[in-house]
Amino acid sequence: MRAQEKWGEHAAFMNALADEGFIALGGPLGDRGKVLFLVDAESEDAIHARLAADPWTPMGLLRVRTIERWELLLGDVGDRPGRPLPAG
Repeated sequence: MRAQEKWGEHAAFMNALADEGFIALGGPLGDRGKVLFLVDAESEDAIHARLAADPWTPMGLLRVRTIERWELLLGDVGDRPGRPLPAG
């Protein structure tokens, strides 16, 4: 992923979303062909609107495939601090 074009800009954008609390958790799944984000948003439209500003979106490197509503019943995402994406 880090070798892809505009990685630094994408990483800065994602880190800002995490800092704002929009993305609570995120990372690659399995073979790194897909990524899962746990986001705090009012609607699907809000998710699409926020991610549309990612530098990777117009390049086709970031595509929202599915959005699923999730109700947290166990644990607390606030007790799992994330790490910022490295810019380089």
